[in-house]
Amino acid sequence: MSKQQKIAAVVVTYNRLPLLRQCLEALKVQTAELSSIWVIDNASTDGTGEAICRMEIPGLEYRNTGKNLGGAGGFCYGIRQAAAAGYDALWLMDDDTIPEPDALARFLEADTLLQGKYGWLSSRALAPDGTDQPMNLQRVTPYRDLDGFEGEAIPAVMASFVSLFLPTRIVRNKGLPIAEFFIWSDDWEYTRRISREEPCYVVPASRVIHAMKNPGTVNIATDVPTRWDRYRYFYRNDVVLYRREGWKGWLWLLAKDFWHTVQVLRDPRGKRLARIAIIWKGFAAGVRFAPQIAYLP
Repeated sequence: MSKQQKIAAVVVTYNRLPLLRQCLEALKVQTAELSSIWVIDNASTDGTGEAICRMEIPGLEYRNTGKNLGGAGGFCYGIRQAAAAGYDALWLMDDDTIPEPDALARFLEADTLLQGKYGWLSSRALAPDGTDQPMNLQRVTPYRDLDGFEGEAIPAVMASFVSLFLPTRIVRNKGLPIAEFFIWSDDWEYTRRISREEPCYVVPASRVIHAMKNPGTVNIATDVPTRWDRYRYFYRNDVVLYRREGWKGWLWLLAKDFWHTVQVLRDPRGKRLARIAIIWKGFAAGVRFAPQIAYLP
């Protein structure tokens, strides 16, 4: 893919205007040419729409989804809209992602190195203090995190939507993220769907800051109480992701959910039975959950 081809950044946002501003400012100063920036607003109520209309950013496209579709729905909506607009590749990220100035250029260098033969490329995601964000560590198997960032392009099978470079031809072949997931596991399911048939890579030289409010791994035993209720999506969606891995996936699911249950029992913050119910009701819902994959027309 040459640098002259059209690339669109797709940024999903919801009520985080200060972080969105930082993200957009970082996209404005990329050393490689970015054809357009699509802001997909999940019906924010903090003045995001009005603020975007006042921004002077070349190629800025604003789309309001009309309601909060969650991260999964927002990315499904944004990828559908941008891919249909004729771009050659999409660069996906959350609104709290702040790319380094050469993040896109490093992707394009890897694209040249790989001769365009890949399903997706993923950046190294750092916390504001410069350490690696644990939630954004890519996986080299469905069960093992990447353990280092040595090399120009490291094979991987799962990655987050925090700086994912995606050729549009892949979207046409593999479909869209599952909007019904709402939040959590949509990025892992999508990147794993692609990596089953296409080689995929981490590009360590492409770096972003992920200024997330609640860093850490996804676990109801360790997360803050205000987020416990939404974990019903995580434990449900993970079943869809891992049951596709066969018996190893089922063993992984059961082991993870049992371990999280043990951790909840050890957690002194209370509501243990309610949290355990979220884990196993989510698991049961996932067994019955059969979302359909949507494709571009």
